Amino acid sequence: MTIDELIARLEEYRDELGGECEVRVMTQQNWPFENRIAGLTSGQEINGQEDDEDDDDVDTDQIVYIVEGGQLGYGSKRAWDVAY
Repeated sequence: MTIDELIARLEEYRDELGGECEVRVMTQQNWPFENRIAGLTSGQEINGQEDDEDDDDVDTDQIVYIVEGGQLGYGSKRAWDVAY
């Protein structure tokens, strides 16, 4: 999914559900969990951090990460069936 695709999808949901609707991340299709979102970062930000370890770099600067902020509870397997 690209930034433009994500923005378009979120705009559709904002129009339908309102701008104050909470956004969560659903993970693990076979044993689903709902997770808070801690924030966003990019490959450029991660790779630009000065440190002594190179193993924490990511493959490319041109990627955006949604960072999981903690498990809230179990999710629904149906999320994968209805996601488009």
